[in-house]
Amino acid sequence: MKTKKAHMKTENKITEGVIWQQLLLFFFPILFGTFFQQLYNAADAVIVGRFVGKEALSAVGGGTGTVINLLVGFFVGLSSGATVVISQYYGAKKTELVDYAVHTSMAFSIVGGIVLMAGGILTAPAILTAMNTPQDVLEPAILYIRIYYAGTIGNLIYNVGSGILRAVGDSRRPLYFLIASCITNIILDLILIAGLGLGVTGAAVATICSQVLSALLVILTLTRVKDMHHLELRRIRFDKRMLKRIVRIGFPAGLQSVMYSLSNIIIQSAINGLGTDTVAAWTVYGKMDVLFWMTINSFGIAITTFVGQNYGAGKTDRVRKGIRSCLAMGFAAAVLISILLRFGGHAIYGLFTSDEEVMAIGMQITYFLVPAFFTYVCVEVLSGALRGVGDCWIPTLICLSGICLIRILWIMLAVPLRPDIYTIIFSYPLTWVATSILFIVYYCFFSKIKIIGKRSAPCRKVR
Repeated sequence: MKTKKAHMKTENKITEGVIWQQLLLFFFPILFGTFFQQLYNAADAVIVGRFVGKEALSAVGGGTGTVINLLVGFFVGLSSGATVVISQYYGAKKTELVDYAVHTSMAFSIVGGIVLMAGGILTAPAILTAMNTPQDVLEPAILYIRIYYAGTIGNLIYNVGSGILRAVGDSRRPLYFLIASCITNIILDLILIAGLGLGVTGAAVATICSQVLSALLVILTLTRVKDMHHLELRRIRFDKRMLKRIVRIGFPAGLQSVMYSLSNIIIQSAINGLGTDTVAAWTVYGKMDVLFWMTINSFGIAITTFVGQNYGAGKTDRVRKGIRSCLAMGFAAAVLISILLRFGGHAIYGLFTSDEEVMAIGMQITYFLVPAFFTYVCVEVLSGALRGVGDCWIPTLICLSGICLIRILWIMLAVPLRPDIYTIIFSYPLTWVATSILFIVYYCFFSKIKIIGKRSAPCRKVR
């Protein structure tokens, strides 16, 4: 037992040391991991766009990505409850509860993956048709998305497993797994698309094979680790009490992800009505602005784990200081990325397509949206921090009203009056600003973080 405690102390640095340094040490592996995750998605688009054409490019991006996020995002959001629970129990050194949470969350990933596979294959054609997907894109898009969902169990196992590792402060090994997965995907893309001419089928097969690899690596790691988050395959099963806690915290995040995706589906439907060139331009823009999203999402993941462990350890003052540091770094990153994309966007578009009309539309989108990136920082960082202390429902309601509801109303009311790309994409900065204001007010005056310092040590609350 003494050896185990000593080992845990050397591994768990999040509750110790200089706050901004610990945040960055945890943040960068998450960022690079997300980069490689997005890189193998972008590789599909680059290789398909170059070797097949803009119709196939639209099929593997655009609406298919939105539909995939609709279902996958719900289950990944739901499983994020496990990350919060495990980080709190790990910070409070509750070995038995960490054990229950690990095995319950892995059981959830398997069962959830089966449900997701069946639901995605059955509903994809109806959703893509309802989104007004262009006819020359519809058939390859349905084919791509069905193959993708057939392998989605690996996706869920990886996301849950990497969430467990990050919850205990290990953000490096998920990075290594994604690097291996990314390299595998690019090699398979070149073989299946460029070499064998399999088009969108090759892109989908390459993606699911790479996801299976990352799932196997994360399972192998969890079964070999000697800390309290050790996984035994024969003990993977649901613990009803732990499942209830995980779902109670994760369900708001899953619901929020669904509503985000639904609002984006409505936006994608409006963009689809502008033609294949605009759909292709929006697809490429989505691959480009992911630089911002993966950065700010990494800050959100980092602050969730940081807050969860320090909250579990009873270090409430450190929680507040960590949030302030994370906000400052998030704003700095948003400004730098906006400058990079504003002046380097044309070169990035050239990687995906040589079609002049597609590039022209894409640059219009870029010039309009990237200067507003900084307005979203508070949404991601503050919602991640609040999730870390288990304060989930009010932040979810803020996002649902501030982003999803306003976005849907804008598309329904404003776009019919002026159906162009600027009216459609204005829904993004409009809702980012509105939601940031709501989060700032809630965090400063009403949130759980505001009052935890007046309570007893929070590690007693997580039993």
